[in-house]
Amino acid sequence: MPDTVADVLVGTLEQIGVRQFFALIGDSLNPLADAIRRSSIEWIGVRHEEGAALAAAGQAKLTGQLAVCGGTTGPGSTHLVAGLYEARNDHAPVLALSGDMPRQLQGIDYIQTTKPDLLFRDVALYTETVASPEQAPAVIHQAIAAAYAGRGVAHLTLPQDVITAKAPGEVSSVATLKPRPQIAANESDIAEIARRIDGAQTVVIMCGAGCHGAADELRALSDRLKAPLIHSVKGKDIMPYDDPRWMGGIGMIGTKAVYDAVMRCDLLLMLGSDYPYSNFLPTKPVVVQIDERAEALGRRAPTAFAAVGSVRPSLKLLLERVAAKTDTGFFDETARARRKWDEMLDRQAAPARSKDRIHPQAVARAVGDLAAADAIFTFDTGLNTLWSANWIRQSGAQRIIGSFNNAAVGTALGQANGIQALDRARQVIALCGDGGFNMLMCEFLTAVHHKLPVKVVIYNNSAFGLIHLEAESVGLPAFEKGIRFPNPDFAAFAQACGGRGFKVDAPDKLQSTIAEALACDGPAIIDAVVVADELPNTPHVDLSQVGRFAQAKVREAILAVTGG
Repeated sequence: MPDTVADVLVGTLEQIGVRQFFALIGDSLNPLADAIRRSSIEWIGVRHEEGAALAAAGQAKLTGQLAVCGGTTGPGSTHLVAGLYEARNDHAPVLALSGDMPRQLQGIDYIQTTKPDLLFRDVALYTETVASPEQAPAVIHQAIAAAYAGRGVAHLTLPQDVITAKAPGEVSSVATLKPRPQIAANESDIAEIARRIDGAQTVVIMCGAGCHGAADELRALSDRLKAPLIHSVKGKDIMPYDDPRWMGGIGMIGTKAVYDAVMRCDLLLMLGSDYPYSNFLPTKPVVVQIDERAEALGRRAPTAFAAVGSVRPSLKLLLERVAAKTDTGFFDETARARRKWDEMLDRQAAPARSKDRIHPQAVARAVGDLAAADAIFTFDTGLNTLWSANWIRQSGAQRIIGSFNNAAVGTALGQANGIQALDRARQVIALCGDGGFNMLMCEFLTAVHHKLPVKVVIYNNSAFGLIHLEAESVGLPAFEKGIRFPNPDFAAFAQACGGRGFKVDAPDKLQSTIAEALACDGPAIIDAVVVADELPNTPHVDLSQVGRFAQAKVREAILAVTGG
């Protein structure tokens, strides 16, 4: 007897290795849920559909494999959209499925009516309604192929009467549904890049997300060229923090040593990076770039030459051509500056820095140092990102995932849930600002329900700290009524959900509390009460911005007196 469209869809997902389906059940998803019940795919029922989309995005970012989420008719599907921008903007293959009302109820303004194909058009690179059972196998194939080919979101709308109908057959050509292979830049481009490197006295190598899997080649190239290796935040986890070639990050998640090296070098070799903050990149045309995506070439800084290609195979070719350099002066100078910066980070992260207050840097350092050697960190967005990204000392076997292109607040826990579902024995730690955690704190219930032992660290400063700094950076007084807020007892919340809760507000208890929380079974929350007035480090001081900060501080002082 032929299978239903729902059976064919789920069977195809099984064949290509999908292990979980993240959704919130609803009437139009019932046929799909029934097919999943009879499959090897695990149903992870979330508390909010945005959490489902974030979980799928987190999985896809980490693995490069297709992840799947769904929402029911109308509001259930609209809730998916915000979370799907994580996959769209971070180039991760996700299939989103929208349940929909039967076809005979469409077009008459029936309850929960939406137009999903229109709604998902911006977030998805492919969106289609499965309008008939006969169409289903081909459209299912096309959607998955599009998600892999474009490394983004594909979306299908599934009317209830269509997915319960008998399918005409299985999806064909399933073996073609797989991630894109890596490609090497062409030989002539590699030869030109080698010529330019050979003609440059000082070279800096900038490593982005596209450098994952190429650590050995990066080390070899750094040694050959006596070139410092620097990274974007998405490339931070490629190597251990203490590798002598790994000089640190760029921008606000970075060091002065790196900024100075980038601005002084004769050639900046950008590899697998579309770093967006042009103010931290050279203004002169010294950039040479290699990236898989042609549209990313040359758009962030004046670029002298660029090649389309994946980093690892392209570096293998480049290492065969580029000449060795002998002068270590530039490298040594950068390394000395890096050590000086690291000493400052160590002082700022010392728990004993204050007797009765915890500084956020100390929280990040303690979590990083106490985490498992192969832990996966998910970073939230905000001032907390700066603490986590600058003060965690990665092992080289750990991974770091965050909302680094979408820059959405409240995304760390949802992504952590998806990643943890892949391997419940591997340590997954979500580092969240309190404002971000409040947005989707319901997803901690998802972790408890499905026995996902995620550890959640909350920087609790009762404020949107980054918004405060952003206002002052443009000369505006911070709007405290909008920035400050009260928080619940996060440890008590964890316990009420059925998890473990820990609270720490004394520096001398920080290490022991974090160690106990990371070692406990099941999901847990660490409520770390930190100072609210901590300022991040500034790798480069813009004098005009200093003036705007001063202006904002004067205006804040006047408002404090006048009560405005």
